[in-house]
Parts: sequence; structure tokens; C-alpha cells
Amino acid sequence: MSARLRLIPAHDYRRERWRNGFGWTREILRCPEAADDWDWRLSIAEIERDGPFSTFDGVDRELVLLHGNGVRLRFDDGEVRDVEPPHGRVRFPGERAVSGELIDGTTHDFNLMWRRERIDAHLWHRPLVGSMVLFVEPGETWAVHVLSGRTDAADGSDRVAASMGDTLLLTATAGRARFALDGGGEVLVIRLRPVSAEM
Repeated sequence: MSARLRLIPAHDYRRERWRNGFGWTREILRCPEAADDWDWRLSIAEIERDGPFSTFDGVDRELVLLHGNGVRLRFDDGEVRDVEPPHGRVRFPGERAVSGELIDGTTHDFNLMWRRERIDAHLWHRPLVGSMVLFVEPGETWAVHVLSGRTDAADGSDRVAASMGDTLLLTATAGRARFALDGGGEVLVIRLRPVSAEM
């Protein structure tokens, strides 16, 4: 398999209990992979009961509902945001104190986190009907998380198949790279770019 195209199957995600015991996290990937001081992290939170979220200084977050009837976020400054089906989402600073209240039962939520001084991150929710082409610049990482259905991904020389719950990583080793996705369903597409690359 090309170093530019990587499949992370859902069964390979690392599952661990939250520190406060209120849920589970399935970590998809962190970068650098062996570092506690990561630049960005992708995971899936399983929220089992009401309670506070952990705070992360210097980190921005985006939460997307995958399964369940939703979660109500109550921020300490008084703002309330409902993350409801289908695939509601909210973006907020990791330092901001917030508690989650389940609307009706356990939820599974896609969790994107990145250190804002190092990484510029964007997330899109897209239908996949037929083909989609992504262009990746050197230094960028793109992730494609399959919400439903399946997709084949190709970089011109290699092809991999991803099913619901799997994640694809796309990187450019030298020069701009073109990736073609072909399938049916829905995906989350995430672009992670070093802040230095914006200058």
C-alpha cells in the first residue's frame, strides 16, 4: 500500500475509559502517533451519562453526532447548544468549560481536536454519490471517515476499500496528490494543515 493512502479499519480503533468514568473513547489516530503532546487527534466518544467534558488548553474541538438522539452542551458562560440528529455538530475552544446532557440515551460522537497554534483544521459533512476527487498539498493530511455506505479510494497506483465506521488517511509525499473516492453513502472529510503552511 502506498504511504500516501492508509486505511484505519474501525476494529483497530483503541478503546479506553474516560478518566471521569462517564463514557468511552475510541481513538482513531493522533499525530504524532506516539506523542502525548499531539498536534491533532481523531476519536469517537461514547457518552453514557450526563457530566462534564475534559478541558484542553490551546486546543480547538469539533463534535459531530454519529449515533443516538443527541446531546445538549451547557457551557459555563450560559450558552446552550443541542447536537441533534442527523449529524449535528458544534465547534468550540477546548478551554471552555462545558457539560453534556444526554437528550435520550447514549450517543456516539466524532471528536476532532487540534492545537490551534500548530494546525488549521476544517471538517465537512458530504454525501458520496458516485465519485469525489480530493487534492492534497504537501504537508497536509486529509481524513475521510465513512458515516454510511462504503467507498473505494485510489491515488493513481493503489486502491483500498472502506466501509461504514472506517477512516482513510490521505497524504502527499512529494508534490500535489490527487485522490479519487468512488462509492455511495455519507462521509466526514477533514483537512489538517500546518499553520506555517498558511504563511
